Amino acid sequence: MSAGSLSFARAAQILRPPADGLPNLRGPLVEQQSLAPGGLSVHGGLIAALHPDPDSGLVVDASDCALVPGLIDCHTHLPFAGWRANEYDQKVRGVPYEEISRSGGGIAASARALAQAPDEAVLGQAAGLAREMLAAGTTTFECKSGYGLSRAGELRALALAAALGEAVDQSTTSTGLLAHSVPEGYTADGWMDEVEAMLPEVLGLGSVSALDIFVESIAFSNRELRRMGELAAGAGLALRCHVEQFATHRSVPVALSVGARSVDHLAQIHPDDIGPVGEAQCATVLLPGAEFLGAESRAPARALLEAGAILVLATDANPGTSPVFSLPLVIGLAVRLYGLSPREALAAVTLNAAWTLGLEHDRGSIEVGKRADLVLLDAPAEHVAYRFGRNPVAATFIAGEPVFVRDDQAWRLTRR
Repeated sequence: MSAGSLSFARAAQILRPPADGLPNLRGPLVEQQSLAPGGLSVHGGLIAALHPDPDSGLVVDASDCALVPGLIDCHTHLPFAGWRANEYDQKVRGVPYEEISRSGGGIAASARALAQAPDEAVLGQAAGLAREMLAAGTTTFECKSGYGLSRAGELRALALAAALGEAVDQSTTSTGLLAHSVPEGYTADGWMDEVEAMLPEVLGLGSVSALDIFVESIAFSNRELRRMGELAAGAGLALRCHVEQFATHRSVPVALSVGARSVDHLAQIHPDDIGPVGEAQCATVLLPGAEFLGAESRAPARALLEAGAILVLATDANPGTSPVFSLPLVIGLAVRLYGLSPREALAAVTLNAAWTLGLEHDRGSIEVGKRADLVLLDAPAEHVAYRFGRNPVAATFIAGEPVFVRDDQAWRLTRR
């Protein structure tokens, strides 16, 4: 018997990439993922073999189950304070988000809530949401700042993100969404000067891996996007971009020109920009929760896939436009709204999401040597979208340790 070892036996399906060592899945590779029966074993937190180990200290009966990589949520706005349910009521009655924002709602409302909330309350709420995400199979997630709207506020938000990462079972990454909204008293140019001035302090935190910017009529322009890209490159950070959500600004070519790692939303992407982003080393992160709840336009997922794009799905978890924290729910939305296949949707929340965060080397796919972040589904993988709204996660494992086991599925785990 091997202490600290784990073995899965008799799985009905194991999601595997078409080849080992792929950084992401695009084009025909997506549908070449396999969902074949089998087992695997884990030693020292890493996947050791693609077959069971009878001497493992913990054995999982995976009969009738699908085993997939741990789900990765590469676009969330955690941690934040409070909620904005009143805005949802406005939206379903037909009030546009821009009107809500210009009347003091939106990002500004969350900024006020964050400023008024003590650290303990912010972290307590975020940790509770992270537990919900864990029960839905999320083993890694990104955090963003962006609700600080001041130099001190943004640095505090990034410090809270780092503290959240220390407090939860999942591993996290931290993105400085330093240009989310133009703070009161600033022009867009003036705030970007402030962003540049605070970058040494941001880097000094040691936890931030990317910068982000929101390009929209109520936020920043392509001019600031270009500048943010230059700042990110100079600081050695990845560039993430909120673009083409509510209107077409032709931001994608600008983002590609400054080496963006991802362009997110894309509900209003210009048709001429689909081909270039499909050929680029830049993820297209689609957020169907925001589109559905905000009655937004629908991102052209099929056209992006056919152009060869690195397609990614995420929750956009935030208190206003997408209070959604379940990636299985996002998969269900994406399959229905975009016409994705189960394999396309799963690739978008596993290896492609890992690539977006720069973590594809050790997670996102079931391969020998990768970290054993795994999700056991209580049904075939096709049921995730088909049984819409139901949580199919029987158990979640991080580095080979069970961190969530549904009560009615505990019988599957046997310690020796």
